[in-house]
Amino acid sequence: MTASETTAPETRPRTAARTFPPDFLWGTATAAYQIEGAAREGGRTPSIWDTFSHTPGKVFEGHTGDVAVDHYHRYPEDVRLMSELGLGAYRFSVSWPRVQPTGRGPAVQKGLDFYRRLVDELLAAGVAPALTLYHWDLPQELEDAGGWPERATAERFAEYAGLVADALGDRVKLWTTLNEPWCSAFLGYGSGVHAPGRTDPVAALRAAHHLNLGHGLTVQALRAALPGDGLVAVSLNLHEVRPLTPSAEDLDAARRIDAVGNRIWLGPMLEGAYPQDLFVDTAHLTDWSFVHDGDTATIHRPLDRLALNYYTPTVVSHVPKGAQKPQDDGHGSSEHSPWPGADQVAFHRAPGDRTAMGWPVDPSALYDLLIRTAARYPALPLVVSENGAAYEDEIGPDGTVHDPERAAYIHAHLDAVHRAIADGVDVRGYFLWSLLDNFEWAYGYAKRFGAVHVDHDTLQRTPKSSALWYAAVARTGELHAPGSA
Repeated sequence: MTASETTAPETRPRTAARTFPPDFLWGTATAAYQIEGAAREGGRTPSIWDTFSHTPGKVFEGHTGDVAVDHYHRYPEDVRLMSELGLGAYRFSVSWPRVQPTGRGPAVQKGLDFYRRLVDELLAAGVAPALTLYHWDLPQELEDAGGWPERATAERFAEYAGLVADALGDRVKLWTTLNEPWCSAFLGYGSGVHAPGRTDPVAALRAAHHLNLGHGLTVQALRAALPGDGLVAVSLNLHEVRPLTPSAEDLDAARRIDAVGNRIWLGPMLEGAYPQDLFVDTAHLTDWSFVHDGDTATIHRPLDRLALNYYTPTVVSHVPKGAQKPQDDGHGSSEHSPWPGADQVAFHRAPGDRTAMGWPVDPSALYDLLIRTAARYPALPLVVSENGAAYEDEIGPDGTVHDPERAAYIHAHLDAVHRAIADGVDVRGYFLWSLLDNFEWAYGYAKRFGAVHVDHDTLQRTPKSSALWYAAVARTGELHAPGSA
């Protein structure tokens, strides 16, 4: 027996191992535009992120994903790294414009062939592929036709999903429809800090509904195409919203953000209806007539997993009309707010250490998020599909990258996951963001989230010390503090 089995939780030393369930899934995650490169190869056409990154002033120092970290050509090396690190799973996304360049019609076989080769390489290495269908790279041609604010985009998404499922459904078991639709809708169409860079709150709300609709239609398409053991999920960056004070006003500010940040997805996807307070909060913007009869029934399809992405908590307060908002932590720092219906809400930085993104480190919020979500949906297994941190990583004189801050961050958050499991939450896996230093959206290559360091000039890969520590945890299923035996 292990020490964790023989030591009572309340007396267990801080350095002792926490043992995870034997079938717990240990992985890392990436996204197509952030790592693949090969932007003009194999019939691929521009996505909204190609257009956005090539627009002056949109991305740090004009960085683009044209080459990224060249995973398209170097995937065998990257899969070998995963295997050497003992990882059980790899969550990747498919580039929609690589598979279906116009967003319509038949698939381009060269595009599908890349993913066939990647999946085969993963399976041969003993790494389970976990596929995400949409991680923000909408074909530019569909954006030119109106993008996610238009209903037709949801229909095109389901057709694309069917093409991918027909090609890979016999080899990929875990499928995710959307990654962080909140970002797609509200950063892409509300604040404009993500592609396609539009700043229209009504378009953002329309996009949110059609992302929901696209999810529901895609669940149907996947169920029709996948074998009976296929698992279908959605990955949401649910906000762990905390009021700054217990005042009634701050509690109502938290309710507003919970509505437009969380329940706008959870309501239709898992409960079959939008929350009524969301309609009230946004009534001055829209009457929601773009929600057609039968839409919520289409969206509300049974899922096999609910995947959660977590990085930092969201702390809010009420701001009286006419009062100046305090400077916030980036949740609404652009000229245009990504939070329609929350005009009188201010955002605050939680106390404590911060990552290179300026995000407060607070693993207790991950524990609270898991507990709260499981209490609301007790029959639905959870997966932590993204969690990680950016730090200022450099290769040392000895050729290694020592990143104790990242190892400490991962350890604290895995400890929160373990505590949630011990308290009865059905968490089936954890995916570290990210496998590789990559193109970090509007930050370009200025921020490093990777477990593996990438020299952006030579593209040489170097596992960081946190990757080696995480590999040991993944191989044994026991969570020791970094540096302990």
